[in-house]
Amino acid sequence: MTKLRQSGDYQMPVVDRGVRPGTVFRIIVLAIVLTASAAAFVVFKNQLENEIVLGILGVLAMVGIFFLVSSVIGFIEVMPQSRPDELARAFLDAHEDGTVVTDRKGRIVYANAAYGALTGAKGAAGVQSLETILSRNREATEAIYRLTNGLHEGKQGHEEFRLLKPLANGAMTGSGAHWFRLKARVLPLEDANSNPLYLWQIADITAERDDQERFFKELQNAIDYLDHAPAGFFSAGRKGEIFYINATLADWLGIDLTKFQPGTISIADLVAGEGLALIQSVQAEPGLKKTKILDLDLRKGSGQSLPARLIHRVSSTRDGAPGESRTIVMSREGDDGDQSASNATMRFTRFFNNTPMAIASVDGDGRILRTNAPFLKLFAGLVSQDDVERGIMIGAVMHAAERGQLEEALAAAKDRQGDIAPIDSLHPADEGRHFRFYVNAVIDQSDQAPEEAAIVYALEITEQKALENQMAQTQKMNAVGTLAGGIAHDFNNVLTAILLSADHLLLSARPADATFADLMEIKRNANRAAVLVRQLLAFSRKQTMRPTVLNLTDVIGDLRMLVDRMTGTNVKVEVDYGRDLWPVRTDLGQFEQVLLNLAVNARDAMPDGGIITLRTRNLPASDVAALGRREVPEDDFVMVEVSDQGTGIPAEIMDKIFEPFFTTKEVGKGTGLGLSMVYGIVKQSGGYIYPDSEVGKGTTFRILLPRYVETAEAREEPTSRAATAVATPAPTAAQSEPADLTGDSAVVLLVEDEEAVRRGGKRMLETRGYTVHEAGSGIEALDIMEELDGAVDIVVSDVVMPEMDGPTLLRELRKKYPNLKFIFVSGYAEDAFARNLPADAKFGFLPKPFSLKQLAVAVREMLDS
Repeated sequence: MTKLRQSGDYQMPVVDRGVRPGTVFRIIVLAIVLTASAAAFVVFKNQLENEIVLGILGVLAMVGIFFLVSSVIGFIEVMPQSRPDELARAFLDAHEDGTVVTDRKGRIVYANAAYGALTGAKGAAGVQSLETILSRNREATEAIYRLTNGLHEGKQGHEEFRLLKPLANGAMTGSGAHWFRLKARVLPLEDANSNPLYLWQIADITAERDDQERFFKELQNAIDYLDHAPAGFFSAGRKGEIFYINATLADWLGIDLTKFQPGTISIADLVAGEGLALIQSVQAEPGLKKTKILDLDLRKGSGQSLPARLIHRVSSTRDGAPGESRTIVMSREGDDGDQSASNATMRFTRFFNNTPMAIASVDGDGRILRTNAPFLKLFAGLVSQDDVERGIMIGAVMHAAERGQLEEALAAAKDRQGDIAPIDSLHPADEGRHFRFYVNAVIDQSDQAPEEAAIVYALEITEQKALENQMAQTQKMNAVGTLAGGIAHDFNNVLTAILLSADHLLLSARPADATFADLMEIKRNANRAAVLVRQLLAFSRKQTMRPTVLNLTDVIGDLRMLVDRMTGTNVKVEVDYGRDLWPVRTDLGQFEQVLLNLAVNARDAMPDGGIITLRTRNLPASDVAALGRREVPEDDFVMVEVSDQGTGIPAEIMDKIFEPFFTTKEVGKGTGLGLSMVYGIVKQSGGYIYPDSEVGKGTTFRILLPRYVETAEAREEPTSRAATAVATPAPTAAQSEPADLTGDSAVVLLVEDEEAVRRGGKRMLETRGYTVHEAGSGIEALDIMEELDGAVDIVVSDVVMPEMDGPTLLRELRKKYPNLKFIFVSGYAEDAFARNLPADAKFGFLPKPFSLKQLAVAVREMLDS
């Protein structure tokens, strides 16, 4: 049953549902307080973010919560039981928001005076529901619909909508459009089984909206002013990512703001030269902010530079981590050279920071007064801008071993001495980096820095040092190779004489003779010495090679069984074949020696056993740079790797392993020529070899052989030189040789400057029935040919001789005797001298040392060709 109670000039309806009126009004009052406080807290926090308002409203919300909880538990008496209706009615009627309570079907249970005033109701009969009042406004109707659905689900909510006119004419000032905020929530009742009641509050927020509009308009004006200010501006995050850039700076740098996304560019993208090092050097103390003025160049989108002065402000978190930064940019583009001294100073600072050399000015004690950006970048981690401000010493960037030289250089600069020698130093924390310091005295101190005594220039020379070491190593290897080649040449002459003399004695000796065994021992040891000589020649890249086009997959496949036998049972050999290997061009026998030698060394490095891995693959030109080897051209190569799991090679001997006679093996277990021979063969094949080793983990040798590409000339090239089969110290039965090795009185001109070899060769040929004329030089040979009027069938000549060498003799003789047959005898490779002859020159070749039979075979074959 509904009862009407007088309130102002109209009746308030109150529902009697068996609930005590004091309880109902107490709940309504508390709900209104809590709702108003909490809603105001959220709305004002999101829209105004006013710290003072937030604080007050937060306190009100907390008071409301405390009030509600305390009243429930009885700690506070909400309303005296003697007058609950009067106090509740007084509170609700005094509330400025229109408040109405309805049941689930929308029937009004209660409405306060503010609601009546807002809607223009006159008495209880004039009170209308919100649905009825707002039914003509679509936006308001949709808001009520959404809130009602939420209430049915037990959810509270609020909506804002706009009406073209007030709810009741004359009820409020102003006749234009008005904004309203509508809030709704479910009232908690003591009787859980009763139907729920809904509390609605409506307020005119037109003035609040007008304030917001003014605020946002002022904010927009401020942003517009910032965008078009005469100075540039940008803000960046902790990692230097730019979140905002104004239109002025974007226009200067050619950045399209319509495509700009926060975080897509960084400060490093804006700064040209070494200016980033200056910006990064500005660091604030933990929890504080720091501002620095920096003169540097910015980078335009066109690639040009923009001279600018930056007022750079950075913040730091409490734990010292870098925070956000704000930067004002003033363009100095177009400054006139005749402007103020400050502009001249700024231009000098820009040039000072953009020089490629690191520069620092120091006082007489070595204290750094100021530095440029390259200095901070070069010695990052050792010196910062804050360190400079605290007076850090220049010795902090120099290795301890060279600080004594630095003190002497600074003392000389303090005395204004010139020509102070530069100082090479290692990095204090990284001895793999090298620096060169130049100390120059300051002759005329300025008034701005009277304490300035010296200017220190620094350059990193790490790459230069690496190239110098590499060049020195190459020169040393070349020098050793030249020495080894010269020794091998002279030794070959000695061995040739020994072998020829031994063969001569063996011709007249019988196996039963007491001297026969000694003669055979002499010949065996001479052949062993010849093997060592060939290894020296291989290192000096002057050995005889017969290059052919090879597929390394086939070569390694054929060689694997031999490698297995040589490495023993406790060493396993694994092969990883590359797919579709390119062909290479090298001497098959020599390359087999390379692989065998590396495999044997790998076996010796693993006394307890292990795995030797042979691996092949193609190395395209695009992958060469990844090797980090400057001397290797960007061409296609085939890579062969020989890896072991052995003891490894110490770093201090790594640059010596290819030197002749260098070995780490015990006496009698190695000559030290194995790796030097490998080095020479690979180099003579046009390739490269590099070791990669770690002590205790193993070694990998990488061989790079150039890819062979057949050319038209190679396809058409005939065998232009009638070269004889290269004789070896121990020819096999498989070698074909003439059945008749007699001379048939053929005339031979033997040209040799080594008398023992010439005498032995003459005697050996004469025993075979040849008529031999001998000459000690090329000049003498020409004279003998004149005396004999060219009646010579074949010339056998050494290559290296005084006055006139073998190739020159060949050219001179062919001028008058074009069909004269010719054999070169040399301890060097054929290619070492053949490149100096005409391409169509035909000749035979016999490498030293040689035996009597090899000499006879070479001469007979050339005569029969």
